Amino acid sequence: MVEKRCRVYDVVIVGGGSAGIAAAVGAAALGAKTLLIERSSFLGGQATNCSIPTYDGFFTRAEPSEQVVGGVGRQIIDKLSMMNACQKPLRSPWGNVMLPVNNEAVKVALDACIEESGADFLLHTRVIGAEVSDGGITAVECVDDGGVFSIKAAAFVDASGECNLTAMARGGFFTPDPADMQVGTLLIRFGGVSQGADLRPQCFKTAIASAKASGIGPLSKDSGFVMRVSGSNDVIATLANERVNALDSASLTAAEIAARKQARAYLQALRQFLPGFEDAYINQTGPQLGIRETRHAIGEYVITGEDVVQARRHEDAVARGCWPVERHSNAGALAAYEWILNDSYYDIPLRSLKNKGLSNLWGAGRTVSCDLIAFASVRVMGTAFATGHAAGVAAALFAQKGYAEIAQVQAELVRQKAII
Repeated sequence: MVEKRCRVYDVVIVGGGSAGIAAAVGAAALGAKTLLIERSSFLGGQATNCSIPTYDGFFTRAEPSEQVVGGVGRQIIDKLSMMNACQKPLRSPWGNVMLPVNNEAVKVALDACIEESGADFLLHTRVIGAEVSDGGITAVECVDDGGVFSIKAAAFVDASGECNLTAMARGGFFTPDPADMQVGTLLIRFGGVSQGADLRPQCFKTAIASAKASGIGPLSKDSGFVMRVSGSNDVIATLANERVNALDSASLTAAEIAARKQARAYLQALRQFLPGFEDAYINQTGPQLGIRETRHAIGEYVITGEDVVQARRHEDAVARGCWPVERHSNAGALAAYEWILNDSYYDIPLRSLKNKGLSNLWGAGRTVSCDLIAFASVRVMGTAFATGHAAGVAAALFAQKGYAEIAQVQAELVRQKAII
């Protein structure tokens, strides 16, 4: 942990999800004095805030699949495996390879990873402003219940998901029309589901259709991804979709309330129409709506949908992405997929991490520079570990030398066992 009076750093990272964790560990491994700032009470981002049960994007869809994320992401998976909190990779009904993880163990593993790295971190801390001079960020303004304070640094990483730091510093970003943003989803964990229950999407589709015909509602999706929690009678379902503008608290409030109503309706529907769910109950929702998309950063290079599906390579590659384009554009339908050529991977160039408007700001995770199609692949958490690791290394080199040459970034990532 860190006392607030320690307010001068080499690298400051905003956002403690997969990307922010990797950025902090990567920067600290270079000897940079590093601070990670997170507004929640724990690390993990969408994985822990929304109870997402898998890490996606570590392995290609090919058979046999190829691991494309190493480095800090691999460190986390190894820690979870030692805690018996990470299962073997599994394939979804659509062939995508996922790593099931225990969310509570993720919190502990991420705490340990940051503490062992030597980086400092602050929870319960919200960034509310940025100071900019000569085309670069010089400090961030923060607030906790004790009041407002500032933190200075030589380089910054925006791993906030919403491009919050980028927007505050007036860096390069754009905001799509809310109608074009992907929908949010409230994950529902049902308990009391018999071991014999058939969890195939088609079975849910049949049950939900019967429930709608009987007047049960509100029910947004006709089906969804459902996964059994190992060693229990619990299943986690992605059923309750809501169209939401996550930059607007009023929209978020309405969506959270509506999604919880949906959860109750889905429970009624499944108990009545899906064998094996007769004694089911809601164990947990959320605890918050899962947000996929808000602002987009503009970097020195914008990854395109064609880059993704054509599995394009770049000389300045610092990470790999392998998750297919997965767009959740229709609140009532399953995700629409576009597959990567040969079920392989594409390169993520350093230029797409470097913000176009600010000299010392890098993006990671959902703040990597992409068009709307590419974003639907880049955004997943396995890829976020990889882009965060690269952003942290680049920021640390910049803080130490005043520049971050691609050859140096690549060499350091390889030294830290990243896969590029």
